[in-house]
Amino acid sequence: MASEITFNSDHWKVPTTDHKTSNNGFSSSHWNIPKTAEDTSLSEDGNCLAFAAKDRSGVLTPLRFNRRAVGSDDVAIKITHCGICYGDVLWSRDRFAGRTKYPFVPGHEISGTVKEVGANVTRFKVGDRVGLGSYVNSCRDCEYCNQFLEYHCAKGVTLAHNGVDVDGTITKGGYSTFTVVHERYVFKIPDSYPLEFAAPLLCAGICSYAPMKQHKMDKQPGKSLGVIGLGGLGHMAVKFGKFWGLHVTVFSTTESKRDDALNALGADSFVLMSDTHQIKVHSNCSIT
Repeated sequence: MASEITFNSDHWKVPTTDHKTSNNGFSSSHWNIPKTAEDTSLSEDGNCLAFAAKDRSGVLTPLRFNRRAVGSDDVAIKITHCGICYGDVLWSRDRFAGRTKYPFVPGHEISGTVKEVGANVTRFKVGDRVGLGSYVNSCRDCEYCNQFLEYHCAKGVTLAHNGVDVDGTITKGGYSTFTVVHERYVFKIPDSYPLEFAAPLLCAGICSYAPMKQHKMDKQPGKSLGVIGLGGLGHMAVKFGKFWGLHVTVFSTTESKRDDALNALGADSFVLMSDTHQIKVHSNCSIT
């Protein structure tokens, strides 16, 4: 479930740790990372209130800045909820080899309501319940964009945070009161679905759902599914797997997650990976 956007800074501080930068084998060539040193959107009288990391401590404090004006193809979204992804922690602490541009506003699992639309917008109207994921722009003209696979854009996507927006400012994420984005990258959320549940589906959810769907796991009830790690993506995979009738086994290094896996999420079995006996027992199981 996503966190509701409430601006009490005591609730949003990220624990500090050592601040050594590691690239973790990371390559950002697919992302449009800002190269400029100045962010012209910053203003004490800005129209948007956010929580931002100001340095590599990752501690989040209030920030005001100006969102860009709503263009003819844009949607302005009043943000009501935003999921918390570990990627937000990594970006806030500059764990991607010095690529974080400060001040940095995290958040890329966004849900809320439309507050304004541009003159050419046809898919949304004021008041619609919508979501926005991890990217806010792409070239819209390559083979991938033409198949609506924008995240694979040949020229790179613009992330919801720490990217370069169309007006040259640095994109800032969903730990904020509202955002402005081209309508192409906005998704409608059904009226019957709670916004706080919808937000995490826009990153962790789709990252789990897409490969499972690609491999037709939704059409193979009774098959076995092994989920390694019960984190943000892992718990989504368990829920999708059970919904599709799969036999789900969770593999984890954390014994305390057993109850969540079996009782809260409904997994069929749990294997503690540090327990050699459990590993041996399951290694002899027949895989369907």
